[in-house]
Amino acid sequence: MNDRLKIQHIITGLATGGAETMLHKLLSCLDRGLFSAHVVSLTDKGPTAEKIEALGVHVQALGMRRGIPDPRGIWRLRRCIQEIGPDIIQTWMYHADLIGGLAARCAGNVPVVWNIRHSNLDARENKKTTLWTAKGCAWFSRQLPTRIVCCSEASRQVHTAIGYDPQKMVVIPNGFDLDMFAPDPAARESVRHELGVGQSTFILGMVARFDPQKDHFSLIQCVRILASQGFDFRIVLCGKGMECENAQLAQWIQEAGLTDRFFLLGPRDDMPRITAALDIAVLSSAHGEGFPNVLGEAMACEVPCVATDVGDSAEIIGDTGVVVPPRDPVALAGAIQQLLEMGAPERVALGKAARLRVQERFELEGVARRYEQVYRNVLK
Repeated sequence: MNDRLKIQHIITGLATGGAETMLHKLLSCLDRGLFSAHVVSLTDKGPTAEKIEALGVHVQALGMRRGIPDPRGIWRLRRCIQEIGPDIIQTWMYHADLIGGLAARCAGNVPVVWNIRHSNLDARENKKTTLWTAKGCAWFSRQLPTRIVCCSEASRQVHTAIGYDPQKMVVIPNGFDLDMFAPDPAARESVRHELGVGQSTFILGMVARFDPQKDHFSLIQCVRILASQGFDFRIVLCGKGMECENAQLAQWIQEAGLTDRFFLLGPRDDMPRITAALDIAVLSSAHGEGFPNVLGEAMACEVPCVATDVGDSAEIIGDTGVVVPPRDPVALAGAIQQLLEMGAPERVALGKAARLRVQERFELEGVARRYEQVYRNVLK
């Protein structure tokens, strides 16, 4: 007899992003003796789908169009839910929260746990469809979900303010695999060899897709300030759009006179190696972050971080790095300068404190157990 709880995860899509990454990590750590999983992408399969399938978890894509939720999709998803027969449905991101919640109600009132990743709903910085869907979710939050998991305290506060049911909310941060992301002197050597960078040159790095939210323009202005002060450093940019073929990015770098400072590596499948090679990790986001994975990953590698005070970045870093206001290249440069001018022993100590903070607060196994407890509580 199989007494495992069947969890059906419904997510808007399976490209590469924070929600998709956390879903994959959660599935890799759930107790298979107690829980089974099935994943539904409302749109299509993407790179994360392959990783999930490699765990032995079935992934189904419904092929819906992105944008305003299609009522016809609710009925298609309803049939999918009835075929799987889950004990609990876990949805990820606004569109999946709304459509998944409605479909679960139509499929026989299957208990639903929503998952919220966003922490900024400013009309100037979000698509109208995103805002409409978030507000629709706020209205339905008292009827559809049994629990609402927020990835950050910032997310909880923002969504409570627009009308989400605060009694249903629980904050569970992202978790990090401390075996995958760990200090690695060999990685530092090999990446420096790959890039042709000497041992005395500092390597800074930022892992982020090319998007206004990440504010690469401010980062480049910050680098211009640091370069004018004579520091010997290079900066690595990884992620979608971080290629020389990105005309806008290339223009910003060229106009700032920084072509020789940047390595544009694009998307990489060896991020633990790249991250472990950094001397300082940077995140220059202007808005919209909930709980940035890249900060925890760098800290797990004993790399001190400098980040803007967006989402829960300050809570993640604590006193193991430096946090500055967003959209302020001067402040960002000053924070990086502070770490560059530190003696090596002090910077190493800061990195060790960063990894310890991740171990104590954000270790993946512990985060997975918290999700499992939510699922058990839902069925009580």
